[in-house]
Amino acid sequence: MKLTPTPLAEATIIEPEPRADERGFFARIFCDRVFAQAGLEGRIVQINDSFSRTAHTLRGLHFQVGDDAEIKIVRCIRGSLFDVIVDIRPASPTYQQWFGIELTEGNRKMLYVPRGFAHGFMTLEPDTEMLYFVSAHYAPPAERGLSWNDPAIAIRWPHPPSVISEKDQQNPTLQELVASGRLT
Repeated sequence: MKLTPTPLAEATIIEPEPRADERGFFARIFCDRVFAQAGLEGRIVQINDSFSRTAHTLRGLHFQVGDDAEIKIVRCIRGSLFDVIVDIRPASPTYQQWFGIELTEGNRKMLYVPRGFAHGFMTLEPDTEMLYFVSAHYAPPAERGLSWNDPAIAIRWPHPPSVISEKDQQNPTLQELVASGRLT
C-alpha cells in the first residue's frame, strides 16, 4: 500500500499496489501494521455500504462526536464520486479547511478520514457504490451534520446536487455548530 498525506493534518490517501499476473491481480487494502507505522489508527468495528442511483447525489457532511467520534476509511467500489472532508478540530492547524478527491472503481484509491473531520461525497455517475470502514459503532445521539454549502468553508463541488436528503439540507454551518455547543 502506498500512503500519501493530504494537505489536511492526518488525513491520508491510500493506494493499493496490485501484484498482477495472467489471472488478474492481488492487492492489500488494509494492514494494521502499515497503518501503525504511519501513525494512523487501524481499529475497524463496522463496515457500511452506500449506494446512490442518481448522478450528482450529495450525501453529507457527517460526523460523530465525543467517545463515538470515528475514523473512516472510504472506498468507491462501483462508479465514481467526489469525496470531501472538512477539518472541524478547533485546535488543528488545518481547522475549517477542506480537501476533495475523486474516488472511482478504477483508481481504487481510498481516503483515511481522521476523527474530528466531517465527511461527505457527491456521486459523479449513476449507480455509484461506496464502502466505509469505521472505528466506532453508529451512535445516533453522537451523530452530527455540517452544511454542505457552508460559505465559510466554500467547498467547490463539481456539480450542483441533483439529490440531497432533507436532513442534509438542514445541517448547520460550522459557526452555528460551534455557537450551539454541538461540535463536541
